[in-house]
Amino acid sequence: MRSMMRSLTALAAAAAAALSITTAGAATIGGTFYAVQYDFQEFWTATDGKYFRVVLAGNPFPALAPEQAAAGLLPVMQASKPRPALTFIYDAPPEASRPDYRLVLVSNAANDLNGDSVCRGTTRFKSGRPGVVNLFAVYCRNDMAMSMTTATTPAATPADPNVAKLFRELFMVVFSDSPALKPNVGGSDRR
Repeated sequence: MRSMMRSLTALAAAAAAALSITTAGAATIGGTFYAVQYDFQEFWTATDGKYFRVVLAGNPFPALAPEQAAAGLLPVMQASKPRPALTFIYDAPPEASRPDYRLVLVSNAANDLNGDSVCRGTTRFKSGRPGVVNLFAVYCRNDMAMSMTTATTPAATPADPNVAKLFRELFMVVFSDSPALKPNVGGSDRR
């Protein structure tokens, strides 16, 4: 009986170790919100073949200068981009889009910060943990949040492969093309 208990204990410890190894580099995507007005086709039309502005609030990599962190993130986001043939930029696009579509990434956002506030330019922060990227991502149309979620992963620099994984997963959520999110068009067969 005692040897069976040792075997079960060893098996449980091995399973826990294997699980921690496989999840150590995984991004964690938090809860999501989609406005009733969210429409992936609208996002596609507004961004396909165009520039798409990203606003960084805070620094996800405190060991790096903010400019260095931003410069390192842009190519990672571009390599992990959603399906439209868009180009991420930090500055306002040469041709201003109307409405003003953008993605706002708030590093270590305060727990009471909401998406519409972020789209209106409000940001608040909480203390971050070294070696952990914590983002609040908000897709904005003018001053309204179209979608938002949170994402966390262990990483110390933009070059960490976990950051690319985070953005691939984050973009699938914040720019979801799920048929369940298509706007109700009153029975019309426009899609």
